[in-house]
Amino acid sequence: MKLHQAVAAGTNTFTGYGADYVAVNGARRKRNSIILPDRILDWDVAGFDALRAEDFQVFATLGVDIVLLGTGAKQRFPHPRLTAGLAGAGVGVEVMDLQAACRTYNILVAEERQVAAALLFG
Repeated sequence: MKLHQAVAAGTNTFTGYGADYVAVNGARRKRNSIILPDRILDWDVAGFDALRAEDFQVFATLGVDIVLLGTGAKQRFPHPRLTAGLAGAGVGVEVMDLQAACRTYNILVAEERQVAAALLFG
């Protein structure tokens, strides 16, 4: 599916996605990633089943209010103890499938919210 940009130039937005990729500003990504309005980070996690509480600590340092956790083709909820540290830091976590995370991220970025999309491909 192709998405259309509705935010200021230079802001990272999702411009498309498929079964095994997302496109950020037209460039395809096929690995676990953290997408922020101003930068893109590789998220070095083995996959959903291997997530640890430590994997979420990075989000408390990024200056975001909300993390959209895209869990691949299906919505899968991590154990609450994995994200409990973020609640204590005032960072919300919303869990959805990867494609919904892309669409929701674009809406929140257009509203100038401090958001991160944490995407898992495997």
